[in-house]
Amino acid sequence: MEATNDTTGDLFENDPVMREEQEHLSAIYSQLVSYRDELTQQLARDHEQAAADLVTMSEEIRPDFGGADETMETLAAIETLNAVIDAYNQYHDFNTDRLRKVLLLLRQPYFAKVRLKMRADRPARDVYIGAAGITDEHHIPLVVDWRNPIAETYYNQENGQTSYTVNGALRTVELELRRQFDIDRDKLRAYFDTSVAIEDSLLLNALRSHHSEKLKAITATIQREQNEVVRHADVPVLLVSGIAGSGKTSVMLQRIAYLLYQEHESLSADQVYLFSPNEVFERYIDGVLPSMGEANPRLYTWRDFVEEQGAGNRDDGANTPEASLDLLEERLPTAAIEDADVRSITVGDETLLPAAQIAGVVSRNLKFGIGPRFAALVGDELHDRLDRRLAGMAKNEVWQERMLGLDVEEQIRLLGTAANPADEEETAELTRAYVDQLFAQEAEAAIDQMAWLRLDRIGMRLLGAKTLSATELLYLRLLIAGRAGAGVRYVMIDEVQDYSAAQLRLLARFFAGAHFLLLGDPNQAIREGTASFEEIRRIFEASHGQVDVSRLLTSYRSSPEVTAVFSRLVNMGDDIKLASVRREGLAARREAFADETGLLAAVREIADEARVDEEGLTAIVAHDGNAAHRLSRQLDGTVSVLKRSESLPASGVVIVTLEMAKGLEFDHVVIPDADGDTYPDTALARRQLYTAVSRAMHRVTLLAVGELSPLLAE
Repeated sequence: MEATNDTTGDLFENDPVMREEQEHLSAIYSQLVSYRDELTQQLARDHEQAAADLVTMSEEIRPDFGGADETMETLAAIETLNAVIDAYNQYHDFNTDRLRKVLLLLRQPYFAKVRLKMRADRPARDVYIGAAGITDEHHIPLVVDWRNPIAETYYNQENGQTSYTVNGALRTVELELRRQFDIDRDKLRAYFDTSVAIEDSLLLNALRSHHSEKLKAITATIQREQNEVVRHADVPVLLVSGIAGSGKTSVMLQRIAYLLYQEHESLSADQVYLFSPNEVFERYIDGVLPSMGEANPRLYTWRDFVEEQGAGNRDDGANTPEASLDLLEERLPTAAIEDADVRSITVGDETLLPAAQIAGVVSRNLKFGIGPRFAALVGDELHDRLDRRLAGMAKNEVWQERMLGLDVEEQIRLLGTAANPADEEETAELTRAYVDQLFAQEAEAAIDQMAWLRLDRIGMRLLGAKTLSATELLYLRLLIAGRAGAGVRYVMIDEVQDYSAAQLRLLARFFAGAHFLLLGDPNQAIREGTASFEEIRRIFEASHGQVDVSRLLTSYRSSPEVTAVFSRLVNMGDDIKLASVRREGLAARREAFADETGLLAAVREIADEARVDEEGLTAIVAHDGNAAHRLSRQLDGTVSVLKRSESLPASGVVIVTLEMAKGLEFDHVVIPDADGDTYPDTALARRQLYTAVSRAMHRVTLLAVGELSPLLAE
């Protein structure tokens, strides 16, 4: 059954289901509005009351430490005050979280309903599913969160007998109805009753939409194979191979949201690391999790990661061979540490731990061999020495005078208070806080990151090389330190096929205590030397033991015409359904020109059309950076090259490199260099052209000077 906006009035008259569902929606929406108003007022009242109560209780405390009984009474009064503060905070957090859910649901109270017969002797009940869960004052669910176990019955897409898992126990139920809604706030635009995933009208309606400058959540249209990844058991490593347009990135973000919901008491977003292809992609996805009421995880590119680890001032190690890591492991146990390998711990101009002092500590512990025990013992002693050094500075008159000479604003900023010491002991305490602010954090990080050891010198001797890449340097540090990535619970790597075996081996070891989700498409490996999926599996089986493999085999992004072009470029295998679920669109344009003048005229015409199209984004995908900037100059700068520091626009036209286009999607993709020189008949060129074409949602244009690439022969 389907309803559409065009005939809403008639449908209310002629369709009792539409009328009934609108009445239910109106009632739920009214409750949500009521909850919003009540919670807003309650939070304001609680804030005022808490402030007043705390002032009163604070004034009633009379600190008295004159004797044991008086001290106990004073401490008890302070503890009572702290308990009241904690209670206020907990109640405030509860109401704030409930208000957040209400505000989220006011945009769309729910998107689906299932009618479930839980037991044969009881009537079926309706369960409404939304982006968040909310209950009424009697704790009866009005809307259940899409991540709630019972919502799995919707995503299973099986009418009749189906099941879901609660706390490890399988529950079997009868699904009598699976209904989807098109809702905007309190208006029901349409509903769809269906059990067939790929023909869902709601899905097709979502797919018809134009590109957005931000990726959107697919919560309402998750398909069964996608749901299997989102709700997969928590395993050490889940490797997902998905074809172009199968929703890998969206599924990854839904998976993060699912894990945050399932482990909300023990998992926070900053314990999840997400590795993405580039900064443009990061900004493209940064609104998805907030739209589901969750915070974003820690976002990294490979370059961000190596820079954070202090290895950003060198080759990033993307092309480092795995054999280099093997050599480091093999040769480190017999390596020696020379005097010149040790250096001082210095912050700014202040040497806190001289090299000679550190060399003595190193020498005493070399008997344990160069490895984690050695590093831990040296690190512990250096931390102790640093503490003694800072304590000595705190008693030094020079540093005390510097602290006392700060203006009041600086004292408050650095010390948290204005410095007015009553005696030498207070002066030393304030000076210690001052030198800690200046030096402690940076010096302690330097000790932990083994900055006291010239790893470059050691590594170059082990490898017989003149320099170390970031991958080699960080791997060597791991071999010696034996620990990293503390506190990180999950690591998600998107476009995993673009990483080398050495990069992945480093990440697997660095985050040895974390679980991994690896997503990619082997047919989109656009650089030489990256790891195959067989190598990826080998690396993570060695580091984490278990690797579960899932596949996403249905493409949703592109029109049938676009899909027909890129599906011919690679061998997908008999089990892959590379057929578009979209409706027919525009035929692919293929055109070769006698010279560059004709090609540029065609590109200008396309760009002019794109600039006046307010609903679509056209991307001119150049093979590399040189080609992109050359084309922009030839177009007199009328079309600019998208920079890594920029966000993807909602409409218009941009020039992007193939590498930057990874993971993104555009209404119209123009490939201006689709010739045989740029894309010859090689395996790598096939993957590159497949990647470029598959970025298009509705339309693809292939242009060349001379002849089109032989890969495009029909």
